[in-house]
Amino acid sequence: MPTYRAPRLAALAAFLLLAPLASATDTCAPPPGEVATDPASALAAVVPTNKRTKANLYVNAKDAGPMIADHAKEILFIDIRTRSELMFIGMPAAADAHIPFWLDPGPGSFDAAKGAFVPKVNPDFVAAVDRRLAAKGLTRQDPVVLICQAGGRAARAADALAEAGFAQPWIVVDGFEGDPAPEGPGKGLRTVNGWRNAGLAWTTRLDAAKMYDGAQ
Repeated sequence: MPTYRAPRLAALAAFLLLAPLASATDTCAPPPGEVATDPASALAAVVPTNKRTKANLYVNAKDAGPMIADHAKEILFIDIRTRSELMFIGMPAAADAHIPFWLDPGPGSFDAAKGAFVPKVNPDFVAAVDRRLAAKGLTRQDPVVLICQAGGRAARAADALAEAGFAQPWIVVDGFEGDPAPEGPGKGLRTVNGWRNAGLAWTTRLDAAKMYDGAQ
């Protein structure tokens, strides 16, 4: 691999760590009693508990867009939502690939007590990320940026990558659709943040070359 990658990645990491993550009024910042702090990263202090990761690497959608555009050759940007979500909602135009962390619900996956389908983690997820890294000429030492609906699922996927030895699993903390509005006439609607609400490019025309190549 090129010997100049390490310095470039160090500069990239510095840029990301300095990018503003959230303010006190951002929807992704939970009420004071629900914030999990971490002295290793001042920025991580505003991330809700359910979106926190072992790697503590986070970026807002509004910052992720230009960062990925400027460093496209050095980053693997993955949409980890289900096939159904991509088909009906769309995906970031800048995404390198689609690799679902959860698989679309199948027969027998509905939990009547919870009133919801129980997701199944894709057993091929880590291996599929490795395949996409190799195809782009990158390694597990390079940044992998994950995006889901609103950040929670990406956090679990980032943990899976960290446990497998990936050095820089980042998450887009507000995801593609964003967090639900906490109040007002649009309460509950995903209109306050996220990739789509930030005015970043997205598409419903899916590129076959970017779709998940696994059998799951």
